[in-house]
Amino acid sequence: MKRILIPAGGAVLATGLLAAGLAGTASAANDVDTDPMAKSAATAKAIAAFWADNNGAALKGAKESNVWDGKDVEKLKQKGGYSADSRPGTTPPIGAEKKTTAKVQNVNLPKTIGKVFFVNGKGEKKWCSATSIQSQYRNLVATAGHCVYDVKDNQDVMSKWVFVPGYYQGKTPWGIYVGKQAFTHYDFSTYEDYDRDYAFVTVYNGVQLGNGTAKKVSKAEFDKYQGVKDAKDIEITRAEFRKCKLDPTSIEACWVKKGSDAEPTGPDYPGAEVAKVEVNADKYKAAKVGKGNGFKFGEPVTEIVTDPAAKAYLENQKKDPVKYPATVKQDARGNWTITHYYVQQWYKPGQATKFYKTEFYIIEGYVKDAGRLGDNVGGQGFAWNQPTGKYVRVFGYPAAPHPDGNKNYTGITPKWCYGKTSSKLAASAAKKIEEHVALKCAMTEGADGGPWLLKYSNAKRIGYVNGVTSTFADQNGNDRVDTITSPYFDGETASVYQAAAKVWSGKAF
Repeated sequence: MKRILIPAGGAVLATGLLAAGLAGTASAANDVDTDPMAKSAATAKAIAAFWADNNGAALKGAKESNVWDGKDVEKLKQKGGYSADSRPGTTPPIGAEKKTTAKVQNVNLPKTIGKVFFVNGKGEKKWCSATSIQSQYRNLVATAGHCVYDVKDNQDVMSKWVFVPGYYQGKTPWGIYVGKQAFTHYDFSTYEDYDRDYAFVTVYNGVQLGNGTAKKVSKAEFDKYQGVKDAKDIEITRAEFRKCKLDPTSIEACWVKKGSDAEPTGPDYPGAEVAKVEVNADKYKAAKVGKGNGFKFGEPVTEIVTDPAAKAYLENQKKDPVKYPATVKQDARGNWTITHYYVQQWYKPGQATKFYKTEFYIIEGYVKDAGRLGDNVGGQGFAWNQPTGKYVRVFGYPAAPHPDGNKNYTGITPKWCYGKTSSKLAASAAKKIEEHVALKCAMTEGADGGPWLLKYSNAKRIGYVNGVTSTFADQNGNDRVDTITSPYFDGETASVYQAAAKVWSGKAF
């Protein structure tokens, strides 16, 4: 596993809002680790399509993070109070560079929160909670380190990592933001130190998929196009078929579907009608080019399909390879394709029940640039070396059942907790934790990675990220989660944030 260390001196912003907010943070050369995620815009676009295809089927099929395996909760031990490693500091949220005195009692959910989706080392689709956070290029997400780096399966960064703010039942109201670069503390990614269980991820501009305009094109244009496309079989009249048949270039577009009593014949039979019969790639390659039964019926037709559609076809192919002879594979862009091969079969006239032609379409405008994350949903501020024993509001998408078997959450909508953090730091020998901040809260897994916000304004729906949900504990000994914890955000946390907050990521296409 190759790691790239970012020198502390290179993490300071020269000018602007972040430079002022981050001045004076503690930093060390070994604090910051960074790993690439989607290395190119083309890869990012394919990842967004993976999650969005088929009306968000992959998003809906993902399960909450289960890094603690349900019953892995214990009673935390208390240690001494916090000891700041540098001066306290804050970076204001997007839209709150000027102070406000407005007070609102109702709890309004922030637009910045959402879910991060990823595929872990076992190939499982999972999700955690996260938030958009202030950065120089408005392209940064804050979450738990274990929602980025696969410590459970001893892997590198999670595959196909995306952030979806405002996620709800497969809907992506502000787009899908694909992770480009993950920033974690060196001690977490190297030693799995949960005192450093936080991560900051730069994301590409959002990708909005859906709708688009279908444009009819030639077969050659269809084959060349790399985006979403479709081939449709259109029923036509006998007269239209005869007209098409007179065109020597139309043999791969005009065909018939034989009736159950259709009698095969040769192409020289008066009025004979040609139908196409689908075969596998080997039979097609062995067929000759010409006019006769068993001869090739035009060029193969390749269509780009969704991940679920491809897998469904493969399952059917196992059961009936004759009925499902097409070739299914993933191309270099990560798209699933199904390629169909046809040969000719001629029948006596009048016995074919239906006449068809194949039309080819490309879908233009299906993928759109949704813009920068922070421009669309804003971004929370950041705070470090703050006193403990302060009131915070925690947001997340809890979903896991309590260890006693009850299931109070669905993971569909975000929940929140409010209270005063522990004045003393918490420790857990089993989880190698020595310096966590605790909060009484019954949210379960799925909420991990969600932000702990200081000074949360209901009016503007913004505050300061001063923690992220890391673990879940049972302080009452009744087999129920009643406490959540976060790493204490100190100057080293600020160094990781500072390194991530100055990095540009760009567009996904």
